[in-house]
Amino acid sequence: MMGLPAGHVTDVPGLTRTAQLKALGNGVVPQQAAAALRLLAARSLDVAGVAA
Repeated sequence: MMGLPAGHVTDVPGLTRTAQLKALGNGVVPQQAAAALRLLAARSLDVAGVAA
């Protein structure tokens, strides 16, 4: 879900759910920003009449 391999944090023995979430922190932020930029770029191309 966050661009990490399955089990990257969840397969670590002894980590509670809270500790897993804390370890992940804001790791998704760069991927969310990239997705937003792709969406905005595609929309601006549509508005400008440019075929994507």
